[in-house]
This record gives sequence, C-alpha cells and structure tokens, in this order.
Amino acid sequence: MTKRTQLALATALVAALALGASGCSDTKKGSAGGASNPAAANDGKILGGSPVKGGTLTVLSNQDFAHLDPARNWVMPTMDFGTRLLYRTLVTFKAEPGKGGSELVPDLATDLGTPSNGGRTWTFTLKEGVKYEDGSPIKAQDVKYNVERSFAPDLTGGPDYAAQYLAGAEGYKGPLQGQHLDSVKTPDDRTIVFELKRPVAEFSATATLPTFSPVPQSQEKGTQYDARPFSSGPYKIESYDRDKKLVLVRNEHWDAKTDTVRKAYPDKFVVVMGLKGGQIDDRIIAGEGADASTVQYADMRPESAPKVLPKPDVKARLIAESKGCTEMLYLNNSRAPFDDPKVREAMQYAVDKEAVVTAGGGPALNEIATAYLPPALTGGKQADTLKIAPAGDPAKAKELLKAAGKEKLKVSLSVSTGDKGAAEAIQQGLSRAGIEVVIDTVDPGAYYDVIGDLATTPDMTFTGWCPDYPSGSTWIPFVFDGRTIKDKGNQGNYSQFRDEATIKRIDEINNMADAKQANQAWIDLDAELMKKSPSIPILLERKPLLVGPNIAGAFGHPVWTGEIDYATVGLKDPSKSQG
Repeated sequence: MTKRTQLALATALVAALALGASGCSDTKKGSAGGASNPAAANDGKILGGSPVKGGTLTVLSNQDFAHLDPARNWVMPTMDFGTRLLYRTLVTFKAEPGKGGSELVPDLATDLGTPSNGGRTWTFTLKEGVKYEDGSPIKAQDVKYNVERSFAPDLTGGPDYAAQYLAGAEGYKGPLQGQHLDSVKTPDDRTIVFELKRPVAEFSATATLPTFSPVPQSQEKGTQYDARPFSSGPYKIESYDRDKKLVLVRNEHWDAKTDTVRKAYPDKFVVVMGLKGGQIDDRIIAGEGADASTVQYADMRPESAPKVLPKPDVKARLIAESKGCTEMLYLNNSRAPFDDPKVREAMQYAVDKEAVVTAGGGPALNEIATAYLPPALTGGKQADTLKIAPAGDPAKAKELLKAAGKEKLKVSLSVSTGDKGAAEAIQQGLSRAGIEVVIDTVDPGAYYDVIGDLATTPDMTFTGWCPDYPSGSTWIPFVFDGRTIKDKGNQGNYSQFRDEATIKRIDEINNMADAKQANQAWIDLDAELMKKSPSIPILLERKPLLVGPNIAGAFGHPVWTGEIDYATVGLKDPSKSQG
C-alpha cells in the first residue's frame, strides 16, 4: 500500500467514525480519547469472562523477543511476558486492569522490602518453598548473581537501575570472571541486602524489574542464556526456534501457594513468530478454528481498524489501553547536523505530527505529544512549552535552518518495520522544510540492538520511552542523562544527548527527599529540555490488541504499556484449542 493510499484510508476512517476526541478520559492514566472514542470502549474491562484451566493459548507475533534473558530484558511487552510466565521477581504488580494494576505486591519476597540507613539500605526476605523448574530451591544468592550479571559488557540491553543505584559499582564488569559486588549481600539463603549510593524511596518498585529475578550461577550460559532462561515461574521452555516458534509448558515445581499473582490457566503457551501484522489481524478477526484461542503480541495494524471498530462483535474483542509512553523522533546529537541546537529547534517546527497520528490509525489510537514526560507522570495532562501547531510550522523551520546555515539537509531515519507508515509521514512533513529523509526499516527483533550500537545508529530513530513505574526518575535520567550512553546496548538516550546542566539537575532531583517536590522538579526539567530539543515528542499511543473469541481473562496491563497480562489470561473452553 502506498503512503498516499494509507494516509487517505486512515483519514477517511477518522471522518467516518468521528474519532476526533482527544484529551484525557482517565487523568490518572493519561489515556487518549473520551467516552466517544470507540477504541476506549473496553478500557479497564476484563474481556471474555473467567478462564477455565487447561488448553493451549497461542500468541501470534510479527517478531521474536529481543531478549528473554532477565538481565537483558528491558522492552515492556517482553518484560510482561518474561516476568509473568518464565521468572519471578522480588516484587511485582497486581494482575488487575486500570489503576489497580499499578499496585505493588510481594512476589519472591515476603514483603515489599525493608528500608534502613535513611533509605540507603534495602533488605528482602525470600518466601519459603519457592523452586526452579528442576525442583531445586531459589536462593538469595541467585538474585544477587543476576543483579551482577546486569553489569556484564556482553549481556547488553537490560535495565540500568543496579548500575545507577548500587554503592561501589563504578567500573564493575559483572560476575563472569569471578568478581562480585560487595554492595549486594546475602547473609543466608533467604536474605538479600542492597546497599545504595543514595536514598531511593521507591526501591520496592525497582525490584519489579527482571534484573531482580533469580539466575543460578550453575545455569550461566553467557549470551546463550537468552535462548533458555531457567524457569522460576509457572512455565518453562519446551522448545525455542528463534524467529519461528516458542513453546512453554507447565513448570510442575511452581507452587501457586507461593504466588498470589499468576493464575497459570493454560497448559501451554505457543508463540508463533514471523507473521505479517495484517495477516495476524485477519486471522484473529475471523477467529475460526485454532485462531479462536489466539491473542496478538504486536499492535493491530492501523489499516485493520475499519474491519474492527464498526463491528460490535469484533470491537468487543479489542483491547486498546493507553501505553503511558511518549513516542519520539530521536535526533543524534553526537554529530552533524543535530549537534547544532538551532537545527534541532528547527526540527520541532518541521515535523507534521498530525500526519503521523493519521498514519497510525487516527485519534482513536493516538494523540499528539507536546512534551517528553507522558501524562501519567504529569497529573494527567502533558505540558505544551513550545506551543507549536500540531501540523508544524515549516516556514519557521526554514527560517531557523537558514540562520544555522543548513537550508538543505539529508538525514537517515531507522524504524522498526511496523512503523514504516509513521516514518513516511515524518519524511513527508520534513520535506516541507527542505529536509530529505532516507528511511531504513529494521526487523523488530533486531531493532533495539541496531539503534543501541553507536557504530550503527542513524541520524534519527523513531521509538518511545515508558516509565518502568510511575516516577519521573524512571524517565528523564534514562533518556537524557549523558552518563547512561553505552557503545553497545545503549538504551533510552538514543539521542546521545550530553548536557552538563541537565546532568547536574538530574542529580539534584534524585537527592530530593520530598517525592512531591521531586515530581514537580521533573516536570520543570521537562520544559527546559524541550527548549534544548534533543528529540521531538510525537505521539501518545494506545496499544490496540485483538483476542480470539475463545479467550478469557484478557486485559491490557497499565504498567506494561497496555500489553495483555499473561499472568491471568486463558481460555473459555480449553477443548476448542489446538496444539
């Protein structure tokens, strides 16, 4: 489908369905669209009723997982899949739709952790009777070992919280050569103590990340661990053919008595990969035979909306929760032309955000972003510091480019294959200001490795950032602190933005003891960063996901960007499933 045809289709769909509502229907979640938004009809609902135990649930996907190794798993949908099915963390989130899903609950630990030393020390005690897939006990030393693995230079891509928070971690290169961290102590098999370089009041939330799940040293396989994580969750890997198929079966040593969150309804999960997005949509819309027992992993394609939204029976099987993330056009600040602040400022005016919204399915599934921090972190509404029209101002962009001596630019843009329509809308918008864009599409499973390698990163990338939990400390420091940039496995700061004033202010806010004061400080810093334009905020997205007619217990989890919560999804009638 050509760009023009796709944009025309989306525009016609918007008009036909009157999808013009924007704003926040739930200020706590910052979701797009009001009550008239047809994609919001199932917000906060659990689709399909209560599941019945048994059967095979199939996940249809256009991609493989970037990383299932818990030390490397830092993409929201993959974190949901990994931590709900394969491995447990010290703390996790409730399995509930809406704001209830943001509540912390103990997982492997007996409670949410005990702070001491003014919040610089955190102690967790593991529950009794928690076991791995071979029946061996899960030990505190195994959690320590995985935290240490997150520092290994070869195990790239994972969360950086341990490196940011743990005392004495500077220069540490992981445990693979026998070195261990003194700031993570395990006085016995069930106790783990973290000593931090500064007080962290929200460390309980940090302990929900895959970094804080157990990996026994005896199972270490380096980079090959990605293909076969050792299970501490309700399922284990039976087979994994990369880019093709993953089969999970029950871990008979998982004990539901130790786990208040995961219900483990299906007997088996099968992930079928490498399918085309439109093909997935069509199969689940039809919902026939084995496809009745399927869910989709990646977003429904925008061009599938007219097959879904006007049809009540199909729309009733659509989840479209707010992702709670900001999608951005990252500008590579480390080299020309975007090392020039004037050029970056021009880009703010050159982009046509309205066209990108249209390419993504219209206001039913997106709204325009006007700041970096998503609404969930700013009281339900984004700031609008620059007050640029949604379609941009190409005349102003040309004026700024002329002042910078860059009236004609040619730049590269890398996107995941599923974002090609958005990339073409960006390309078209920038062309109005004399900026030529060369688009490179990358397989979704490899995308973050490509843009995270400074040797291969392009002039611009299009992706988003989501808070790991509701705090500005999980957003701005990862996206705009120059100290987080890595040669390989670079995450968050894809702009390679290095600014001493920003770094100083980040440290000041991180040291604030008053959470309310810190929250306002993050919002104020967001406004200052918008003026420096390291990247361009583009969209606030929903996550549209279709489920088959035999699926029960499905809802979009608010923490994992609206992805289906795999802890509680299952089947209405297991006998109708296949596989």
